[in-house]
Amino acid sequence: MSKGSNRRSDGKGPAGRLAGLSASGPSQRQLRVAEEVRRMLAEVFARTEFRDPELSGVTITVTEVRISPDLKHATAFVSDLGKGDVEELLPALKRVAPYLRTQLSHTLRLRIAPEIHFQPDTALDYAMEVDALLRRPEVQRDLDDEEED
Repeated sequence: MSKGSNRRSDGKGPAGRLAGLSASGPSQRQLRVAEEVRRMLAEVFARTEFRDPELSGVTITVTEVRISPDLKHATAFVSDLGKGDVEELLPALKRVAPYLRTQLSHTLRLRIAPEIHFQPDTALDYAMEVDALLRRPEVQRDLDDEEED
């Protein structure tokens, strides 16, 4: 047996899990903590208790939260129900992230509250674009031709 043959390159084992290289996806704990973070962020955004003028009167929806394997970083995917473009709200969300992290530390029973990073959620935009493409007359014609065969 060679010297390096007992090293794992498949992402399994402690080093692979710490690096987030698990082929099976996030662990149950990651999923549970991510859902708690999403729920807590949704509650705070529903109360709209921010002093930032850019966030006053804005309805922000947290669609998903993904958390790193070490539970130190959380990426929240957000969308704005009032407007279609949440990109212009990202600087304001970055400014209130320390406040949100403090709220997380009061709610979650974790040793370290995760840092929150915000990303726009484009899944709904993509779904609407695909739906519009499928409703085009030339696509409908092609679909009708396939059904007749």
